[in-house]
Amino acid sequence: MTTLALVDDDENIVASLKMFFEAEGYNVRTYHDGEAALPALTENPPDIAILDVKMPRMDGMELLRRVRQTSELPVIFLTSKDEEIDEVIGFNIGADDFVRKPCSNRLLAERVKAVLRRARGGTAGPEEGDHKPIIRGKLTLDPNRHACMWDGHPVRLTVTEFLILQALAARPGYVKSRDQLMDAAYDDQIYVDDRTIDSHIKRLRKKFREVTDEFDAIETLYGVGYRYTEA
Repeated sequence: MTTLALVDDDENIVASLKMFFEAEGYNVRTYHDGEAALPALTENPPDIAILDVKMPRMDGMELLRRVRQTSELPVIFLTSKDEEIDEVIGFNIGADDFVRKPCSNRLLAERVKAVLRRARGGTAGPEEGDHKPIIRGKLTLDPNRHACMWDGHPVRLTVTEFLILQALAARPGYVKSRDQLMDAAYDDQIYVDDRTIDSHIKRLRKKFREVTDEFDAIETLYGVGYRYTEA
């Protein structure tokens, strides 16, 4: 059974979504603020979390920042504000998707399924989903285990970061446009803009430079896209 954590200070929303997702077959854990949710999300993580952006004590953004210190848990943000800056900040700290309130329970469920499909490598069975590791110079990507290594050191990547890097590393030297990277990393039900891809590339470079200061394997071609250069 898939475990879903729901973190929102609106008791009516929590009650409604809990009832809905349990009827859909999920094991649902609920929390009413980020401070209460943090230990559970880090010590006994669910399969996916839905976080409200605005909450007392610890808001959703700060909660995700702390979760990302130790975990690449798939996360969807709920936001009632129609402000693009929320999404820019959220994607920069590692959110997988945004859904604006009010929204239908069915729409949110479809977004949850889409993020989980990406996290699990699609809907293929064990044999069909058995992919060989990608080895490109110092980089090793294992799609079966969602594992990434650089020069022998593990690098923790979110689902979206992994899929973007996999798309680039699959054909080193070839340029991938932002649209192509969006197609590789996102379900077709999820709309993102160009700046979202740029934010993920920025996070990828930062993570690899924490291992190797001189990391420059992801090259920007301004006005065109990105390419992976095999070291």
